[in-house]
Amino acid sequence: MPIHEKIRLPRQVKGLTQEEVADKLNLSVNGYGKIERGDCDINLTRLEQIANVFDVEAIELLGTVDKNVFNLTCTSSCTNYSTNNMDTQNNHHYSTTEASELQSELEKQQLMIQLKDKEIELRDEKIRHLTEVVELLRANDSL
Repeated sequence: MPIHEKIRLPRQVKGLTQEEVADKLNLSVNGYGKIERGDCDINLTRLEQIANVFDVEAIELLGTVDKNVFNLTCTSSCTNYSTNNMDTQNNHHYSTTEASELQSELEKQQLMIQLKDKEIELRDEKIRHLTEVVELLRANDSL
């Protein structure tokens, strides 16, 4: 997942607007918008400032694991990539680009779920407030 997406999703999950984040970073809304769209390069200092706003480590936004390689071992009959039978073992080599794409998609889906939960929470709160307003209006009508 590109850095600009890793910046946008936490902002949305935290319920912050681009304007709020831009204010915290002493940036214009347009300047911050360019960062989120990936229209400009971002330096390490700015990345650390953004990470601080979202209470995450800058390394999480960088996603440097994309350049590593790992070895996944699996038996020919396994479905969960275990190494139960060493005699029929197959070795599969995956670059972390593939694994990272899957991990990024999983993280994206988890953030979307958090965002959906936040939206539901806000909707429930709005319903509670509207219910209170209706009750107050009914109380005023009965006076």
